[in-house]
Amino acid sequence: MEDPEEEELLNLSLSVSAGRSSERKKKGKMMMNHHHHHHLLHQYEQAGFEGKIFRLLQTREQMLRSDHNLMMMMRNNRTRGGGGGLDQDGSNNNNNGLPLIHLLLSTATCVDDANFNTALDNLTQLYQTVSLTGDSVQRVVAYFGDGLAARLLTRKSPFYDMLMEEPTSEEEFLAFTDLYRVSPYYQFAHFTANQAILEAFENEEDKNNKALHVVDFDVSYGFQWPSLIQSLSEKATAGNRIFLRITGFGKNLKELQETESRLVSFSKGFTNLVFEFQGLLRGSRVINLRKKKNETVCVNLVSYLNTLSSFMKISDTLGFVHSLNPSIVVLVEQEGSRSPRTFLSRFTDSLHYFAAMFDSLDDCLPMESAERLRIEKKLLGKEIKAMLNYYDVDGVDCPKYERMETWKARMESHRFIGTKVSSKALIQAKLLLKMRTHYSPLQFEDDGGGGGGGGGFRVSERDEGRAISLGWQNRFLLTVSAWQIEV
Repeated sequence: MEDPEEEELLNLSLSVSAGRSSERKKKGKMMMNHHHHHHLLHQYEQAGFEGKIFRLLQTREQMLRSDHNLMMMMRNNRTRGGGGGLDQDGSNNNNNGLPLIHLLLSTATCVDDANFNTALDNLTQLYQTVSLTGDSVQRVVAYFGDGLAARLLTRKSPFYDMLMEEPTSEEEFLAFTDLYRVSPYYQFAHFTANQAILEAFENEEDKNNKALHVVDFDVSYGFQWPSLIQSLSEKATAGNRIFLRITGFGKNLKELQETESRLVSFSKGFTNLVFEFQGLLRGSRVINLRKKKNETVCVNLVSYLNTLSSFMKISDTLGFVHSLNPSIVVLVEQEGSRSPRTFLSRFTDSLHYFAAMFDSLDDCLPMESAERLRIEKKLLGKEIKAMLNYYDVDGVDCPKYERMETWKARMESHRFIGTKVSSKALIQAKLLLKMRTHYSPLQFEDDGGGGGGGGGFRVSERDEGRAISLGWQNRFLLTVSAWQIEV
């Protein structure tokens, strides 16, 4: 683990505040809603918070060190006996789960009420019990603890960056690749979306000149598209080639270029397919995206709309999508009931969501897995901490995980109507779960779970067959739906 050196803690100046302002702060929730709430502890010296912050960070450092040592020991032993040795470390889910969650929620309430004294005491206690290598509750609470601790510091504090440690783009890519490979989470979204796109293309084969144009509003690393390229190639012949063009919007030029070269080099293996990629920076205003006459245009909105910071932006995007007159719009959203109005409701809903995600990783990877640590630290942990501190930085969008019904009403108000999910998409999703869960050698055996999958993963049809969700136990994680323009 690349944790800060022990000495670093001792040498860093304890300038936890941006400056010594003498103005009295109003206690209470108004403070937390203030845009620049990160100078909350500007009076820590007078109030005697200095020692508490130092103790808090020392306790966290001890937790990270013991985690690191335990991880090394586990890897050396390579004993995969269900992590039996961890119990002495206090990672027995049944004994520890509820008190830990209670402590975390009461800490969040203290932070929200600007009760810094108790918040710091609680966090110090929390770091004595949590662990990045323990059970799923201890692990998820550790990252939420970091998010709350960062919320108490100024962004100019050297400790803020330590708590909010950003992964490099390479680390993030590696963690995403791990999650993609070991969990059905993203593959479910991508395969289900691609099935809807493929069917829209097939429905128009008599008039589309074998041309498919996908407009992807967040192409990211492009992991969704190799399976579509493969499926299209199976339909094409040497004498009757299919044209696939992907217009992908991305965060930055470097990522777009890497995604393009990845997809172009993959498509070269399919000689009966003509592939083109056009990368555009997010927010580029494009007048006319159509290239070929009568091509089938599909819009891909996978985990994109929920990242937009305002409902106005969502509305503008859906208006733009409508103007493209696509044959189908695929919508994939993380499922939640997050209310952006209060910090505590957002906190609680995020905790439910990520607790399910962390729990599901235990179904995919063994306890001592380096991949699991990387996924949680560089991807999910980063998301948790950003979620709790998102309005510290201007222009950073906070994901809004909302209920399927909310997205449905939004799509319908923009003159889109939902289409039925095909039985083929449903069968494919259930098959994926059978193949993609359990790290044990018996992963291909039927575990008798008629709900379509092994372990705690479930596939559910919803909204009278117009949506399909991936859930972990009784919590929906992702929902896929397909939409057409109302005629």
